[in-house]
Amino acid sequence: MQTGDTILMMGTGASPTGDHPFVDRLNLTTGKTERLFQSGATGYEVVEAVLNDEGSSVLVRRESPTEPPNYYVRTGENLKPLTHFVNPTPQTLAIKKQLVNYKRADGVPLSFTLYLPPNYKEGTKLPAVVWAYPYEFSDADTASQVTGHATQAYTELNYHQLFVLDGYALIDNAAMPIIGSPDVVNNTYVEQLTMDAKAAVDKAVEMGVVNRDRIGVFGHSYGAFMTANLLAHTGLFHAGVAESGAYNRTLTPFGFQAEQRSFWEAPDVYTKMSPFWFADKIKTPILLIHGEADDNTGTFPIQSERLYAAIRGNGGTVRLVMLPNEAHGYRGKRLWSMCCLRR
Repeated sequence: MQTGDTILMMGTGASPTGDHPFVDRLNLTTGKTERLFQSGATGYEVVEAVLNDEGSSVLVRRESPTEPPNYYVRTGENLKPLTHFVNPTPQTLAIKKQLVNYKRADGVPLSFTLYLPPNYKEGTKLPAVVWAYPYEFSDADTASQVTGHATQAYTELNYHQLFVLDGYALIDNAAMPIIGSPDVVNNTYVEQLTMDAKAAVDKAVEMGVVNRDRIGVFGHSYGAFMTANLLAHTGLFHAGVAESGAYNRTLTPFGFQAEQRSFWEAPDVYTKMSPFWFADKIKTPILLIHGEADDNTGTFPIQSERLYAAIRGNGGTVRLVMLPNEAHGYRGKRLWSMCCLRR
């Protein structure tokens, strides 16, 4: 939004303490910025709309770990409620959630959000699930930024976070950066991924909340690719769930994610990164899930079908669940009950 020489800008406000969304006013002539609003430490507020040219009045969605999302008009410190939605999931109120910072072996700062189940007793070591998705970065400073951790948001669980209601600790959004020059960043993919995962597991164990012998890993798409690789190359985990992944990179020969080289330019990298080539090493139980109508060109269902056959043929413990009519992202309301029945 522009008024005269000023424009209004908004952002997620990523910071070492988590996300704090903001609205700024930038003067295009002077280059000076004035912060008009930023979500504080006692709640999580996202600006949905600016209600006047000055940006002094905004429509916000406000929530906290104990308050469900509701809409307000915020003018300075004044909040005028517009909605009064009641808490739809009271069972989540006692869930404990915190941002955890740590470092991997080479000193790169990392983070995850730790969820502990209701009525967790201090000192208890729980079974745990690590949920993550790798990203590529050109330098360590960028990779170490804390993003995607809204610790003051209402605990509205998505499907993988439901583990916490069954007595698991959840190591959520664990940072898995792969750092290097864009043209060769994947040359050390397996080594860096292993370092990332070990750092997260070691930190959770060090905190005294996780049983090292009862940790699983869970991921979707490139996170599924990550999951299979971690089971093939490490002994950190005792179970894995991989959804809609690609496991044989020779079937995506013209690049994938941030990989710019074709298979013919970097065959060794494609091979080393493909857990299919190491299926004989995957002895940890793994559940493969895939939508039969996957519309992502890099993750055709044959990827899961062939990995399943390779693991099973080599004596590993594996189960494959194909989801009728589901694309790359799952939408069916009966999805998970169907999975349980088929298992």
